[in-house]
Amino acid sequence: MASQDANTQRSLGTGLLSGLRVLEIGHYVAAPFCTRLLGDLGADVIKIEPLEGDPVRRWGEDVDGRSLWWSMHGRNKRSITLNLKSTKAREIVLGIVATCDVVVENFRPGHLAQLGLGPDVMRAVKPGLIIAQISGYGQDGPYRDRAAFGVIGEAMGGLRYLTNHPPGTTDLPPVRVGVSIGDSIAGLYAAFGIMAALWQRDSKTGDGKGRTVDVALTESVLSMMEGMIPEFGALGKIKQPTGGGIATAAPSNAYPTEDGAWILIAANSEPLFAKLAALMERPELIEDPRYRGNRARVQNSASLDAIISEWSRRYSADALEARLKASDIPSGKAYTAQDCVNDPQYLFRGMVREVHDDKLGPVLHAGIVPRIVETPGEIWRTGPDIGQHTDEVLGDLLGYDAMTITSLRGEGVI
Repeated sequence: MASQDANTQRSLGTGLLSGLRVLEIGHYVAAPFCTRLLGDLGADVIKIEPLEGDPVRRWGEDVDGRSLWWSMHGRNKRSITLNLKSTKAREIVLGIVATCDVVVENFRPGHLAQLGLGPDVMRAVKPGLIIAQISGYGQDGPYRDRAAFGVIGEAMGGLRYLTNHPPGTTDLPPVRVGVSIGDSIAGLYAAFGIMAALWQRDSKTGDGKGRTVDVALTESVLSMMEGMIPEFGALGKIKQPTGGGIATAAPSNAYPTEDGAWILIAANSEPLFAKLAALMERPELIEDPRYRGNRARVQNSASLDAIISEWSRRYSADALEARLKASDIPSGKAYTAQDCVNDPQYLFRGMVREVHDDKLGPVLHAGIVPRIVETPGEIWRTGPDIGQHTDEVLGDLLGYDAMTITSLRGEGVI
């Protein structure tokens, strides 16, 4: 397993974005996820937190009061604490902005402007600044002021309706994906938008101008919904949940094993279905009119899945995987955390790695995505303590002396 001493290698990261400075005025998931992606690729991310810290520091499992999630969620960042309601804090923020390329925030629309930190104010000190604003519904429109979290984006983006079993099979509510997927998708779009805006500003044909990246949680999820909108527009068809299956291809589902696991099998082309039928010793399925061709298999997927499930239950997960692999049929176990950590492919590519956290000791992190082969990113620091770099940023970046910093701390500004 790859190992690196994250907090002692260097004061700032290296990588493709080395030299890019990003100010994060964010909390919870979306904006911090966006900046973590940039930090993983080498950007210098300075995170502003309230004096009590980002609420995510208290999420998930902990060891001696330190969130294990925070170790990864807050990695590759420098943390400073500011009371943004203070006039002096506003001056500090603008001083940092003047040194930055990008600002990422995810407050409600207009909140930073109310604090005297609107885009116009920030661009007055940094004209070419790229500002990414992540919110529930976007910076304008009739819903702009409504409260939202990622789960609301998932609901109104159409995802939560689809993460359910087929209609009529259960009265339970549609299940959550399992992670803060709405927030993370919005963070990904924000990072993508930031890089596009930087290209237009800084490339050989760029114009040097700052731009605003306006990302909504609802719109980010909606953009992932494949054919849902076109099908409704053309046919009036409302896409329905299909449980573990796919509405357009079969067989493709999760199938039970003898030892209580689930194996995903995607044998939804004609050659693959023939291979699966042969492996199951059911060659007659190929000529069965119910399963001849993908369209027929989709229409009769319930009965086909029942046949495959009866067969899959005869084998343990390992034995079934081995048989499917030998027949070159796309398949994979529904992994638990333990499966991910022990997977040789993940380990080989550094997608599960052990890093050193000053408070936790050795801790496992997910690797860096995307993997830039020639200039890889690195985990150079795990999630910092609250305000760990306040003195460093104010002193080294803004030139504040120790007496001024002590005074600001006494006044409750930092």
